[in-house]
Amino acid sequence: MRDQEPAPKDAERRLSTKEAAELLGVKPETVYAYVSRGQLSSRRASGGRGSTFDAGEVEALARRNRRDGSGGSGSGSAGSGSSGGGNSGGELSVRTRLTLIESDRYFFRGVDAVDLATRHTYEEVAEWLWTGRMLPGSTFTAPAGFVSVARRAVEALPEHAAPADLLRVATVAAATADPLRFDLSEDAVLGTARTLIPTLVSALPPRGHDRRDEGPMAHRLWTRLSMRKDPDEASLRALDAALALLVDHDLAASTLAVRVAASARAHPYAAVSAGLGVIEGPLHGAASGLAHRLLQDVLEQGDAAPVIADELRAGRRVPGLGHRLYPGEDPRARALFAHLERIPRAEPALLAARDIVETTARHVPLHANVDLALAVLTVSSGMAPTAGETIFAVARTAGWIAHALEEYGERPLRMRPSGLYAGPRPPQPLPE
Repeated sequence: MRDQEPAPKDAERRLSTKEAAELLGVKPETVYAYVSRGQLSSRRASGGRGSTFDAGEVEALARRNRRDGSGGSGSGSAGSGSSGGGNSGGELSVRTRLTLIESDRYFFRGVDAVDLATRHTYEEVAEWLWTGRMLPGSTFTAPAGFVSVARRAVEALPEHAAPADLLRVATVAAATADPLRFDLSEDAVLGTARTLIPTLVSALPPRGHDRRDEGPMAHRLWTRLSMRKDPDEASLRALDAALALLVDHDLAASTLAVRVAASARAHPYAAVSAGLGVIEGPLHGAASGLAHRLLQDVLEQGDAAPVIADELRAGRRVPGLGHRLYPGEDPRARALFAHLERIPRAEPALLAARDIVETTARHVPLHANVDLALAVLTVSSGMAPTAGETIFAVARTAGWIAHALEEYGERPLRMRPSGLYAGPRPPQPLPE
């Protein structure tokens, strides 16, 4: 979905392509290269001839170019070898109306995300991110045919298959059952979102007791993750809060992959599959599993010091600590810990997590991040080390679809940066 552009204001300055090029010190065609990379946005000039550009955006890009030493050469295309690197060596920026991270807080469509997760269910938060409307009592339902084909595909996998494997296969299977998957209209994509998420959860094998395929998503997911048959309300609320807190987090690696797929007009199932392919890395979705094992070791030994010493001796980074986007506390961790403190059986894991933070703080003062909070939830709830990855993937599927919706409203194939060639200069002789 693409929000409506605000009406032009008298105070808003628009530049022509020629003016933007002069301000940036590049050729006019380079201005459009910046647009294709998402570094500038354009608007059709009145009368339909040419494009105009927001003066503030152009000036900000010019300042970045000067700071990076990349502007003003006037070479053909931005990022070409003769331009000294250009913006292709910098970070990709993409305009989005979904998530803002600022001052150790994060916001969904301008509303504090922690407040949303505290007061609303995962489904309601997902709807807010997708539509900008709060729909109390929102529920997601999976068509029986989709669930059947997804389950058969998942059941064919080896027992040791990872959560991302199960979810990726279920996504592909559900896509084959949906003849409307290529319809990229907003209503169609929202329909896909509301059926894909419950299909993914329903396709997961249960742990020791019957599947639950109705009711809130957190209740259904619990039966796939925990050996505890009758969860208390506080535990279910903690799981629901974890899902809501993890719905989106700006342009994380998996989300960028989703937007690239959507930019190429891949259908929503394919875009979600792209995201699932990225989260298996230990620096992304799988990080909570490393924190889970660390927490288990501390609980077994009764002291964090020897466990952390072993981690550092092996040259490993202590998982569950610090986040590059939050100089202070990770607000997601703080909110999830608050829910876990209401669960009596979580107290040992909470104390172990506190021991980890305090032990490492003797040398490097790092706060707990959401991976450590997720580990407390999974350890205290009798879940496997991979459960955090499953929670993350199911939660983030809603965010991925929100970003796909937003990208479908942009110019196709704009997520196409230029490579900065660093190989031998041609022409080279043919290899023998």
